[in-house]
Amino acid sequence: MQEITTKTPAIDKTTRILKYVSTQGSVTFSQIHQTLDLAQSSTATLLNSLVAHGFLRQEKGRYYLGLTLFELGIRAIESFDIRDLAIAPMTFLRDSTGLACHLGVLDNTSAIYLAKIESPGAIVVRSWLGKRLSLHSSSLGKCLLAWLPEAEIDRLLPEELLEAKTKTTITTRSAFKAELAMVRRQGWAFDNEEDYDGVSCISAPVFDRNNKVIAAISMSGVSFQVPEEKIPEFVELVKTAANMLSESIR
Repeated sequence: MQEITTKTPAIDKTTRILKYVSTQGSVTFSQIHQTLDLAQSSTATLLNSLVAHGFLRQEKGRYYLGLTLFELGIRAIESFDIRDLAIAPMTFLRDSTGLACHLGVLDNTSAIYLAKIESPGAIVVRSWLGKRLSLHSSSLGKCLLAWLPEAEIDRLLPEELLEAKTKTTITTRSAFKAELAMVRRQGWAFDNEEDYDGVSCISAPVFDRNNKVIAAISMSGVSFQVPEEKIPEFVELVKTAANMLSESIR
């Protein structure tokens, strides 16, 4: 455990206690003051304060991390702008494929672009920040739906036939759910000209520390830029970029 000493000893001791409890799961009063070499009186005072504020909870003579830490952790995660964290993975993907890359999230009943890095080539796929995509016809939408609970998927999908954007769009709920099952198995999604004629996309999910999908990264190109023989290579690059972002969030 790394020791950090500042000009505020009480905070230093509190931090040591919290880190120690986090590594052990639960500990007794004796374990804390003996292992951390803290005086009994100051240890008792600190523990009482930590329990009162919800940073620790006490149960049957043992101390556990409290829910206040969980609440603050969630707020800390939310304070990170995922768009900033996505710059490096998206740049890697753009440089590796030469194609436009996007970061998308679920927003109500559609996917929405939060960030984009443009293709350096002369041929570009037209898109913009804030652009909304249909969940059933885009690779981003498939990734954002695939790991949701079944009831949530049902809520987000229309009851009737899905809109046919192109001749390759999946238009029945049963076929689309089979597609989502395949996306979960393989860990990535493909838009085979299903949203726009002549445009193909590959996406992979971004997971938070609780293994919940919170976003997806995609690469897009006109169809001759994404030939069938290149798809396996592109898939690995997209998954690598998404994993890079997942790791930075965790």
